[in-house]
Amino acid sequence: MDLETVLHELEALGKERLKKMYLGNGAHEPLFGVATGEMKPLYRKIKRNQPLAEQLYATGNYDAMYFAGVIADPDAMSAADFERWIDAAYFYMLSDYVVAVTLAESDIAQEVADRWIASGDELRMSAGWSCYCWLLGNRPDAAFSQEKLAGLLDQAKRTIHDAPKRAKISMNNFVYTVGVSYVPLHERAVEIAQQIGPVDIGGSGAKRKLLNASEQIQSQLEKGRIGFKRKHVRC
Repeated sequence: MDLETVLHELEALGKERLKKMYLGNGAHEPLFGVATGEMKPLYRKIKRNQPLAEQLYATGNYDAMYFAGVIADPDAMSAADFERWIDAAYFYMLSDYVVAVTLAESDIAQEVADRWIASGDELRMSAGWSCYCWLLGNRPDAAFSQEKLAGLLDQAKRTIHDAPKRAKISMNNFVYTVGVSYVPLHERAVEIAQQIGPVDIGGSGAKRKLLNASEQIQSQLEKGRIGFKRKHVRC
C-alpha cells in the first residue's frame, strides 16, 4: 500500500467531531479526525513498514503522523531519526502519544529520553518523561536501574512546580507510574507524591486544574493494581 492510498483510506475514516476535538487540543490543519481505534484494520493490512511510516510522518497531517507511529519499526530507527520526529511533533498528542510511544519500543529508549528530559524544551521534556511512563508500564522491573529512577523521582520533586505545563503533566504521570508499576520504589514514589502535593496546570476558578499523583496512586492501591504491567506499549 502506497502513501496516497493510505491517505485516502485515512481521509475516509475522518469524523468532523473528532477533527474539532483534535484542533481544540492543539492540532492544526491538515488533519482528517480519525479515531485511533479505526486505524486498526488498516494496520492489520500493512503491519510494520518503516519507509511508509517515514512518508506519512513527513506529510505534517496529524492523522497520518499518528498512523506513522502505529506502523513504525522502532528497531529500524536511530537516535537521529527520533530527534527528527520530535522536531516535527508540534503538540503533545504527537510528542507523548506518537514519538514517546514509538521510542519506548526501541533499545535506545532510556538514553534518548534522558537527553530530552534534560533539554529544557517543553515538548522534548514531556516526551522524555512520558517515554519512561510507557516503559515502566510495560517492561519488567529488572530492566531499570533503581538508583536512576530514584534520582528521577527526586528531580521531579525539585522541579515539577516550575516546569512548563506539558512537562508538569508528564512528570506527575511519571511519579504516579513509578508508584503503580515499579514495585521496588512504590513506597518512595508515595512519599515523593505526598511531598509534591497538588500540581497546578493552569486555569482559574471552576476551570482551575490540579493534578495529584498521591491520590492517583492511592486509588490504584485500593484496586489492587500495584505492579500493573501492560502486554504491549502500542495497541
